[in-house]
Order: sequence, then structure tokens, then C-alpha cells
Amino acid sequence: MSAPASERRVAPGRAGSGGGGKGDAPRAEIKPRYIWTMLGSLAGSFLLFYLFLFGLSATDNLPPPSFANSICVDEKLAFHRENPDRRPNLLVIGSSVAWRHFDGDVVAQETPAAIPLNGGFCGLTANQSAYAGNWLLQHYSGVREVLLIASPEDFKACTKFRTEVFDARDADAYVFGKASPWPYYIKYFSPGSLLRNAMTVAKQRSGENAVDPLVFDRYGSGPVRMTGDRDTLLYGAVERLDQTCFEALGQMAAKMKQEGRRLMVASTPMHPEWRALYDADGAVLRQFSTRIRQAIEPFGGEYWDAASAGLIGEEGFYDGIHLRWSAVAPFSAALAQQFQFGRAPVSVAAQNSDRKL
Repeated sequence: MSAPASERRVAPGRAGSGGGGKGDAPRAEIKPRYIWTMLGSLAGSFLLFYLFLFGLSATDNLPPPSFANSICVDEKLAFHRENPDRRPNLLVIGSSVAWRHFDGDVVAQETPAAIPLNGGFCGLTANQSAYAGNWLLQHYSGVREVLLIASPEDFKACTKFRTEVFDARDADAYVFGKASPWPYYIKYFSPGSLLRNAMTVAKQRSGENAVDPLVFDRYGSGPVRMTGDRDTLLYGAVERLDQTCFEALGQMAAKMKQEGRRLMVASTPMHPEWRALYDADGAVLRQFSTRIRQAIEPFGGEYWDAASAGLIGEEGFYDGIHLRWSAVAPFSAALAQQFQFGRAPVSVAAQNSDRKL
């Protein structure tokens, strides 16, 4: 049995024992050449990595830094970085149904007082949408109205996912502080996702990938102009709604009331076939609507059950919950008519910001 570590440190005949007998082991010397070789190899690795990144950038195959390890979230952060001079009074938040299902031109035509910005990110749970929305509101103090477009899919697994979908301090520096993006490729080093995204991002940005494009309009929305469909609903039954999701929404509603902002929530339309297969009696959508109302109405929040309004027919969907861009226009017009955007007073947050100027 080997001796405990504390005993090994003071073993007779070794340095620190007080002895200098014949049993002393020679001390290995680290030669300067070894140190320089190691440092040179490290520097060479960094150089090769950045040369690789610069090559990807030159061909428009460079994904953004992997703040969220999700190409569509990271690309949306890059959009906000490249379009910083916005003065919205209406902020749209949520997951992909918010990002894909809002036509700012239609809304501006229906409600001219509204100046919208789409702050939706793909793949977020409701708690993550609240986190991202609160982060954006710190930078857009003129926002008077916040619209969450949601699906039951967003409210089924908040407990399983970390709320902080990205680090707010790093996102602040990158998006609004114009920090150099290059150090973040090292901090968020993920070679697998980098290579995978580099193989697809150019086609996504150009819209050639019609199923999963990363094309943004001037409002930050992500139109999907595909003519076919996925040949599958993709989204199945929502077995259970997660109370953590509704608690996160309620906390955001309380914060909006405190800041003098108007919070609105709309459920997104659902494919008729999805409803027939997974919610034939309407119980899921009724429970979804009831629990949203319970979360936001005590704080003055407004809710519209667009999922049950029968606005969009089967031809308007390309999977169970996502709309073609041609169907987004009537949905956006209905949103504007329902909520009459632009009628909220200037928020407390905006007033406080103005006083500081």
C-alpha cells in the first residue's frame, strides 16, 4: 500500500527532510528550449485557428461566436449587433413562433403608432424568453409595449433548461459594446458545432436553405418563404405543462407592471391536423390559455387566444406550429387589430432614462 500524500511529502532522503544522504534523487531541470517549444506550439495553434476563422469569414461561412451554442440564437445576437440604432416602442419576444410569425410592415400599417422590433429567439422555453426579453429591455428603454407570441411547446419543459440562455455581460459587450468578436471564439470554443454550422450557415443566410433560413427582415423577424412542407408535423403531443414556465411569465408580468410597460401575450395558431391528433377535445389549449391568464392578469397583462380563433387554414402551415410567411401577414394584422399597438403611455423605464440625459 502506498503511503498517504502527507507522508510522501516528507519522506526521508528527499528535499525538505533535512537530510542530504546518498538516497537523494537528482532534480530534473526544465530546459528553456522545452518552455519555448511549448509556448511556440501554443501560439502556432492559436494562429492556425484564427487563420481558419478568417478563411471562413472571407467566404461568409463563419458562424457567430457560440454564446448560446445555438446557431439561430447566436445569429440573432449578431443581427442586434449589426443593427444597434433602433428606437422601438414595441418589443416582440418568444421562441421561433415569435421570430417567424410577426410581419412588422403589416403591424406598422395597421397601427402606425407602433415601432416594432422582433426580439424573438428560436428554441427558447418560456423562462428563457423572459430572460432574453428582460435583457433586451435594459437596452431599449423606449419600449412601452411587450408582446409575447407563444405556443404550448414553449411551456412544457422550463424546469429542464437553464434560464440564462446566454451570459448577459458577454452579450452586452458583444452586441451593444461593439467588443471584438474574436476572443469569444476562444472563450466559447466548441469545435464540433463550429464545423457543423460552418457547413450550413452560408445557405441559411442566403435563404437557399428554405426550411431553416437565417434571413432577417428590417424588424428582426425571420420569414420562412418555403413553398413545400416538412412532410411531418414535427411537433407531437404536449403531455404536461410546466408550472415553472408560468411562474417565469408571472414574474415578468409583475416586472412589466412595475416599470409601467404593457404586457400582451398571444398564442400562436396551431395546425388543424395537430389539433385533431393531439388536442381533439381542446383541453390542452384551454388549460394553456387559463394558466397564462392566471399568470399575467393580476398584473394587468392582456391575453388573446389566437390558437382557437381559426385564423389560418392548413395551407398556411409548414409543420405543426410554424406558419409560412404568406400566412404571417393576416396573423400580424389580427394581432394589431386585437391589441391596437402604440396606445400605451411612455414607460416608467423610459421616463427615468430621459431624466438621466
